[in-house]
Amino acid sequence: MKDFIYHAPTEVVFGKESEEKVARLVKKYGGSKVLVHYGGGSAKRSGLLDKICGLLQEGGLEIVLLGGVVPNPRLSLVHKGIELCRKEKVDFILSVGGGSVIDSAKAISYGIPYQGDVWDFYLGKADPACCLPMGCVLTIPAAGSEMSDSSVITNEDGDVKIGYSNQMSRQKFAIMNPVRTFTLPPYQTAAGVTDMMMHTMERYFSHDDDMTLTDAVAEALLRTMKDCVYDVLKDPEDYRARAQIMWGGSIAHNDLTGCGLSGDWATHQLEHELSGMFDATHGAGLAAIWPSWARYVMHENISRFVRFAVNVMDVPNDFTDPEGTALKGIEAMERFYRSIGMPVNIPELIGRDITDAEIEEMVRKCSKDYTVTQGQFKVLQPADMAAIYKMAAKS
Repeated sequence: MKDFIYHAPTEVVFGKESEEKVARLVKKYGGSKVLVHYGGGSAKRSGLLDKICGLLQEGGLEIVLLGGVVPNPRLSLVHKGIELCRKEKVDFILSVGGGSVIDSAKAISYGIPYQGDVWDFYLGKADPACCLPMGCVLTIPAAGSEMSDSSVITNEDGDVKIGYSNQMSRQKFAIMNPVRTFTLPPYQTAAGVTDMMMHTMERYFSHDDDMTLTDAVAEALLRTMKDCVYDVLKDPEDYRARAQIMWGGSIAHNDLTGCGLSGDWATHQLEHELSGMFDATHGAGLAAIWPSWARYVMHENISRFVRFAVNVMDVPNDFTDPEGTALKGIEAMERFYRSIGMPVNIPELIGRDITDAEIEEMVRKCSKDYTVTQGQFKVLQPADMAAIYKMAAKS
């Protein structure tokens, strides 16, 4: 068991009508002029954006609007938001949406007081000295950005997608009303659950086998997400199941399921190049990569994969054949992905075969021009990254 520091300072306001508290919460954390940041048309069509803006104004707060966030949020909009916030002297950022909106807000918040280009932080050239306070009204449970310290931004110049983590980007509050997720399309729901499960799986697949409580929490979360996604795909307005998923997304990425463990994160890093190059949905990209990563690395700690197979995927434990049990667990995960409409390889993700040149370009980007490795469960050299991509390229 590793020594650890657990830090999850976000105030969670969960339940029906929870957004009614938004003005009080913004003022509680020092806001007076608020950038309301949001994505496409759904926030408007649902009436939520108008409601939030009305509540803020009724509470005596000034608002500035910036929409247009897309999946795999773009650096160009971050730059626009920084300029707008400086011009309008914004002192608080409120995200209304999912992880892409929150990630974009985090980048804007970093960039406002910084004299250089905010992309410096994502390139590892600098760290922010401060940032604006932020809160969110979550509408898409998936990325866990509402309680995490991380954000991922795509630079359109070169289709480069990079994550950056810093504790100061933790949201001051997260408003979560499961009712607001009733209208999510099935594919988005499934991709979101895939993403949140992977946030826990990246922590779970570790060489640290002695953190019994953390493992039990992780396994319970994974089983619950599996069960509940079936329920909401059958009945999108199943409040109980939607609530479990919404809370599960936060628990999966607020570090609770990683306490005492060394996380891996190689699947995420490999996927970032897929969604950066092909603009694929992040959760679907994770499903397309994970089975190949799992088969490639499982012998590094076969007992971990056996435990996953038995405790999460309900595979009978054949004590005479650990490798067989582990492989059955991976196969069961593939069946789960397919049952909820997720791909299990790259051709299924992008709708065509991937070329060798495209694989080599993804390896180059993932390895930062062949200078870095990825992962901890098995440390991946560029040749390992290429091997996994090639395995995932087979339909």
